[in-house]
Amino acid sequence: MQDLKLLWDLYKLKKNTKKKPKQIQKLQEKKLRKLLLYAYTYSGYYHKTFEQAGITKENIACTPLSEFPSINKALLLQNFDELVTVSDLKQEELRQFDAEEKADSGLFKGKYHVVHSSGSTGKPGYFVYDEAAWSNMLLGIIRAALWNMSMPQILKLLADRPRIVYIAATDGRYGGAMAVGDGIRGVHAEQLYLDIKTPLSEWIHKIQEFKPNIIIGYPSAVKILGELVEHGDVKTNVFRVISCGEPLGVNLRHYLETVFQTEVINFYGASESLSLGVEADTTEGMILFDDMNVIEVENGAMYLTSLYNFAQPLIRYRLTDNLIIQRADKDSRYPFTRAVGLLGRNEDILWFDDGNGNREFLHPLAVEGICIEGLRDYQFRQISQASFEMLAEISENASRDRIRCEVLNQVRMILNEKNLGFVRFHVTFTEKIKPDLNTGKKRLIVKGAERMEAAG
Repeated sequence: MQDLKLLWDLYKLKKNTKKKPKQIQKLQEKKLRKLLLYAYTYSGYYHKTFEQAGITKENIACTPLSEFPSINKALLLQNFDELVTVSDLKQEELRQFDAEEKADSGLFKGKYHVVHSSGSTGKPGYFVYDEAAWSNMLLGIIRAALWNMSMPQILKLLADRPRIVYIAATDGRYGGAMAVGDGIRGVHAEQLYLDIKTPLSEWIHKIQEFKPNIIIGYPSAVKILGELVEHGDVKTNVFRVISCGEPLGVNLRHYLETVFQTEVINFYGASESLSLGVEADTTEGMILFDDMNVIEVENGAMYLTSLYNFAQPLIRYRLTDNLIIQRADKDSRYPFTRAVGLLGRNEDILWFDDGNGNREFLHPLAVEGICIEGLRDYQFRQISQASFEMLAEISENASRDRIRCEVLNQVRMILNEKNLGFVRFHVTFTEKIKPDLNTGKKRLIVKGAERMEAAG
């Protein structure tokens, strides 16, 4: 019965792709007003900030969204307990749960899915989904993963029990890993998690043994698998590659399509809303899910309003992605807004060579989860084929010696796990780590020839 409900709900969601733009706009507006009123009624934070902006219950239905106050991660962290609409969600309890329980240990208080942002600014932010929000989100990612497939094609695929490999960071409360895992289980597919920290020799063995026909993962990680295929180390027979978690450039898309001889679906999501959009055709751009979110671009800034999360409403939440949006018109293939431009972060990978022909990589997200009290921010720079450094920005009264010691211990453990014990690593302290001038985002990893402003 549950399987039939999922297929029926998926069918209804897919029907939105056939509607007219005005129908989607009407549906989006209806969902938006319901969310705004709910947040005003049940969230102390939103009730206060709405009224400070002159928005009351009487005019909430007609006030343009652009006139509502925005929020960012800092405000979310500061006002978490007052922002949520349920009384049993407390930020400190979430931190304790995250610290003491494994990512696969179950739901928080038996009913909340917890996703933490993978930022490096000391303490992570938490994004919480109740069962209703999580189910809606899963439908969104299943629709995206099976984009351009008809329901008969989907039914045939699911009847054959697809074999799906997910290549990404899988050892934390990363939204992608948790959502993909639940989505795969929801359609009763066979699954293999391939963590980016796993040595390449194990990749080869596991892929050969599992024989996946769908690949999902970070494009930079899928590219590594593609190189293994290209060099004849492994053989695959896949009908779809799904890229997520990082930007997918045109050249990399072409490479993946060529080496795997199949189409590539580019999925767009974030911890704040795990189902944002999909790109199946580069000429169409990224199709944004207007039936699940509202995305605004104002003075170059991107704001997200998730329409399906009522436990932790995010209304005009500032994201750091840079993009230009284009509204659908009567000639558009889909009735949704399209995004043009940069989506997400485009990080490099650290490659190392021990001089004896043994080559291994370190993915950015393998080290992005380092969380040490007093460590505000950090960036990595590759110095040589066997060495790299961390540029560390710390709090004013933090101890350099303590932070250096803790960083060295944590990074050394990661390197040993990846068979990179030969790699040399050190910490350099700096007053400020600046964002990339082109993207407005901090790059986690830069190459040795690139300029870095370090002190100490």
